[in-house]
Amino acid sequence: MAYKIVTSQCTVCGACEFECPNGAITLKNDLYVINPKKCTECEGHFDVAQCAEVCPVPNTCIPA
Repeated sequence: MAYKIVTSQCTVCGACEFECPNGAITLKNDLYVINPKKCTECEGHFDVAQCAEVCPVPNTCIPA
């Protein structure tokens, strides 16, 4: 499974993009999106998904 960003809640702060160890998060059309083919939920890198961990808005980066 992968994570996704709830775009209606995203403040486009960019915190998640730099924390993703897989480079799965990119800015497209002024919104951050997660490429599900690259997202591993940070397994093998961290105990929890870093996008959800660093996001300042609760429940914006969620399991897809």
